[in-house]
Amino acid sequence: MPRVFSALKEASAGKLLCLGIAFVLTGCSQPSTLQEIRDEGVLHVITRTAPSIYVDNDDTPTGYDYELAKLFADSLGVKLRIRVADNNTEILSVLNQNYAHLGMLGLSSQPDTSDQYHIVANGITAQSILVYNRNVESPESLNDLTGKTVHVVADSDHVKRLASARKDNDTLQWQVHPGLDAAGILARVESGEFPYAIVSSNELDLNHVFYPMVKEAFSVGEPGKLAWFFPSAQDESLAEAARQFLETLENSGTLAQISERFYGHLDQLNYVGARTFMHHVENRLPKYEPLFRDYASNYNMDWRLLAAIGYQESHWRPNAVSPTGVRGLMMLTRNTASQIGINNRLDAEESIQGGAKYFQIVHEKIPERIPEPDRTWFALASYNVGYGHLEDARRLTEGAGKDPDRWMDVKEFLPLLAQKEWYTQTRFGYARGHEPVLYVQNIRRYYDVLARLNEPGIPAPVQEAPIVQMEENQNPGLVTDDLQPDESLRAGLPAELSTIPPTL
Repeated sequence: MPRVFSALKEASAGKLLCLGIAFVLTGCSQPSTLQEIRDEGVLHVITRTAPSIYVDNDDTPTGYDYELAKLFADSLGVKLRIRVADNNTEILSVLNQNYAHLGMLGLSSQPDTSDQYHIVANGITAQSILVYNRNVESPESLNDLTGKTVHVVADSDHVKRLASARKDNDTLQWQVHPGLDAAGILARVESGEFPYAIVSSNELDLNHVFYPMVKEAFSVGEPGKLAWFFPSAQDESLAEAARQFLETLENSGTLAQISERFYGHLDQLNYVGARTFMHHVENRLPKYEPLFRDYASNYNMDWRLLAAIGYQESHWRPNAVSPTGVRGLMMLTRNTASQIGINNRLDAEESIQGGAKYFQIVHEKIPERIPEPDRTWFALASYNVGYGHLEDARRLTEGAGKDPDRWMDVKEFLPLLAQKEWYTQTRFGYARGHEPVLYVQNIRRYYDVLARLNEPGIPAPVQEAPIVQMEENQNPGLVTDDLQPDESLRAGLPAELSTIPPTL
C-alpha cells in the first residue's frame, strides 16, 4: 500500500511539473480575443439605433449590420449581446475603453481611424450626399454654399470629407449636431430649419420617403466602404475572423442577398409618390386599418403587408375599377372573387377579406423550402402575374445557372417573359414580366414605411414634433438594457416574417 500511495504522489508531482513547464513555456500569455469570446460564450456589440444598422421593433431586432452580426455570432458558436448607445461619439468612447468587442457605427475607414481601430468592411459602400430643402436654391457644387452653413451629425465621415474639401474652398462652413442622427438632420431639412445638410447615401435611401421636401444635390468626396470597428486594445484575432466570415458570405452570395433585402427596393417611390402615400396613410388608412388588422390575423399575415398590397392595388379606394374589370380595394378579378366566395368586390370589408384569403392560397403554393422573406416576395409576384408565369421565370433562372429559390435572381428573369425569344421557351408563354418586379418592389417599400411608422425612434410629422425624440436611455452614460441574446430571428410575413422589418 505505501508503494501505491508513493506512486500516486510521484505521478501527481510529475503532472504538476509538466504543468509548470508548460506554464513557463507559454510565458503566462493571455488567450486571444477570439478565444476569450468563445470561453465566455458571448459577443458584445455596441451600436446605435438606425434602420441601416440596428432597429429593435417590438423585441424583434433587425438591420443590415445586426443581421450580419447575428450570423457572425452564430458562426462562432456564441450568443450576441447588443447594447445601444446614443450616438457614434459614445460608441467610440466605449471602444476606446475596450468595453465591447465590436462597434457598428455606419462609418467608413478613414486615415486617422485605421490607426486607432481594427477595421473590417461590412459590404456596403456609401457616399456623403449634400441635401437641401426644395424651397431653397439648388446648389451645383460646394462653391455655391459660400456664406451658408451645412449641417452634419457628429463623428461622421461627412466632417472629414468637408475638412478635406476646405483645402480648396476656405469659405466652407458647417455645424456639427451631437444630439441628432441622420433622421433628425433630415427632419430639419424637411421643415426648412436646416436649408442644407450632408447625410450618408445609404441612410438617405432608407429615410428619404419620410421627407419628400428633401432633395439630393451632389456627393461630397469619394465613396467609402462602411466598416465594423474593433478596439485597438484587442489583438487582431476577432477582426480577422470577422473578415474571413464576411468574405465567405460574399463568396456564397449571402451578403448580396442580405443587401438586396434591405436596399434592393428603395428606388421605387419618387417625390410625388412619397407625398401621396404619406397623405393617404394619414387620411385613408385609419378607416381601413382595423379591417386589415382583423383579416390579416385571421389568415396569419402581417397586417402591414396586407395594407401594402391594398395600397399598391387601389390606393385604398374601395370603389376602384380597372379597364380590365378588376375592382375593389384589393382589385380582385371576377374569377378570383368567385373562387374565394366574395360576393361584392366593391365592399371594402369583403375585398380585404378576399385579398387576405387569396394571398394565403398563393403563399401556400410557393415551395416551403424557400426561406422568408423570399417566399413572400415570390407569393407577391405570383399574386400579380400568376403562379404559372412565376414558375416559368424560375425555370429560366435555373437554366441560366442561378438560384430559382432566390428572389434577387428570379427578378432578373421575369422581364424576359415579355420577349419572344424567351417566352416561346416557356410553358405558359407571354407575360408582362416587368410588372411583377415593380409590383413586389413597390409593396416592399410601402410595407417598409408602414413598419417604420410603428417603430420607436421614428419622428412624427415635423409640424407636430419638430424635434426628433429618440428612445430615452435610463443609463445616459452608456446603453439600454440587453436584448435576449439567444433569441432566434422570428419571421412573420405572413407567418414567419414579423422580424423582417423595414427591410427589405
